[in-house]
Amino acid sequence: MADEGKTMVPARKALQIRWPGPWSVGAALIALLVLIPILSVVWIAFTPTENIWPHLLSTTLPRYLRSTVILMLSVGIVTGMAGTGAAWLLTRYRFPLSRWLEWLLLLPLAIPAYVGAYALVDLLEYAGPVQTALRGLFGWQSARDYWFPEIRSLPAAVLVLSAALYPYVYLLARAAFREQSGGGEEVAMSLGLGPFARFRRVGLPLARPAIAAGMAIVMMETVNDFGAVDYFAVQTLTTGIFSVWLQSSNPGGAAQLSCVILVLIVALVLIEKASRRRSRFYNLSSRHRPVPRQQLTGMTGLLATLACLVPFGAGFVLPGGVIAGHALDQVEVWGDPDLVQALWNTLIVGGIAACVTVLAAVFLVYGVRLSGAVLPRVLLPVTTIGYAAPGAVLGVGILIPLAALDHVLADGILAATGWDPGLFLTGTAFALVLAYCVRFFAIAQGAADAAMGRVAPSLPMAARSLGRSRGQVLREVQFPLIRGSLASALLLVFVDCVKELPATLLLRPFNYDTLATLTHDKASLELLGEAAPAALLIILVGLAAVGLLARANR
Repeated sequence: MADEGKTMVPARKALQIRWPGPWSVGAALIALLVLIPILSVVWIAFTPTENIWPHLLSTTLPRYLRSTVILMLSVGIVTGMAGTGAAWLLTRYRFPLSRWLEWLLLLPLAIPAYVGAYALVDLLEYAGPVQTALRGLFGWQSARDYWFPEIRSLPAAVLVLSAALYPYVYLLARAAFREQSGGGEEVAMSLGLGPFARFRRVGLPLARPAIAAGMAIVMMETVNDFGAVDYFAVQTLTTGIFSVWLQSSNPGGAAQLSCVILVLIVALVLIEKASRRRSRFYNLSSRHRPVPRQQLTGMTGLLATLACLVPFGAGFVLPGGVIAGHALDQVEVWGDPDLVQALWNTLIVGGIAACVTVLAAVFLVYGVRLSGAVLPRVLLPVTTIGYAAPGAVLGVGILIPLAALDHVLADGILAATGWDPGLFLTGTAFALVLAYCVRFFAIAQGAADAAMGRVAPSLPMAARSLGRSRGQVLREVQFPLIRGSLASALLLVFVDCVKELPATLLLRPFNYDTLATLTHDKASLELLGEAAPAALLIILVGLAAVGLLARANR
């Protein structure tokens, strides 16, 4: 009997199964929901109804890929030079307007690249003010009398995208330069190194990981862009998705092009991580001493001011001035019902998506912190891939499976009740909200994870010891301490939703406009005056986010 009792103990222990709690299950489900669009793109690409991959490979794909790579690398290089140079000047020197320029250089983040494209073409086209003034000044009668660079071209797309995206590099490079110790700079000066040599041999190598990260973000955003490249008639992989899907009616081919973009994005991420893997820099001083800034005067100071004013002018003053001028001239457009409806749609869809995204991110991060399971912890960093995936790719991955599910549900309800509910998933803004949530989930997740990481573990442990449930701990302890970070994430996600164009164009219901799509539709018809009020509203919303970003990076 004793032997029998001994054998029963391990058997009873074997029956004790630890089931995951609701927080762990919910966190895993949210993570999987974010990943499903990416997985569906891959599935559709490998199981197309009509396989046109050989046709794409022999015809348009090389052209799409070549234009995309050239555009991506060119914008990355230009933004790297502009952002890094401006960050170095403003962290190492004082010159006229330097204190103002430190924050003014962030303002181009408020203007989407497609708005900059509309403004540049309006300013420099044949009937624009620049060429009109040149013809009047020199007496030229037609375009045959003089040479002027082609506006709707790849170089113009590089210029516009670089002017709109350089703040990503500038922000990260400035933070890296500010964190460098003054000791290294003083040693370099004692060895006789001049300003350029100190930048090349001391400052740049230490800031290279941050600069590489900024350039990687810029190149991802370049691949994502549709409005600017479409307006400049530059054929990229993103425009190819629209062409193959909407014009050729081949979702399988669009998914295959989307997979090419995903491969590019993954390659960018891997290259960026590999560039930082072998670089390890440490601050050997126990007390950080910032680098003292030198005063630049005379012509040197003016040149430094001009060098910082050029990207600010190209990225904010030029497009903002052109759009504001048109918007103020078109007073009657401000009362247009289409504009009012687009504004209302933008506020509703963007607000819902921002709230859902932040709440889901808080639930995911909190659930992963509570969970001892491996799956949620593995899925947590993977959910950030949505931000790297372009909006057009997410559109393909969301609309096709969601449309199939929509038809199944509608047919089932009709068969069971005799009532036809219609397409209540793809026929409404549901798909749009889902795309925004997936696309910008990384922003909310990063903010929630960083904020919860700053909360002392003793506080929730003390609340639990007093009998509070896990939900009460989140509501009564964690939330009051992290609500500032969550409010910032809410605003940033909302602003990105307002500016998002490719996913909105693909997923919006019929006759449903947001500010971004209304601006695109009007500008595509060369009606920039009618597009300007909607574009100006987008800029004003973006300025609110830039102000918050500047406040956070003081």
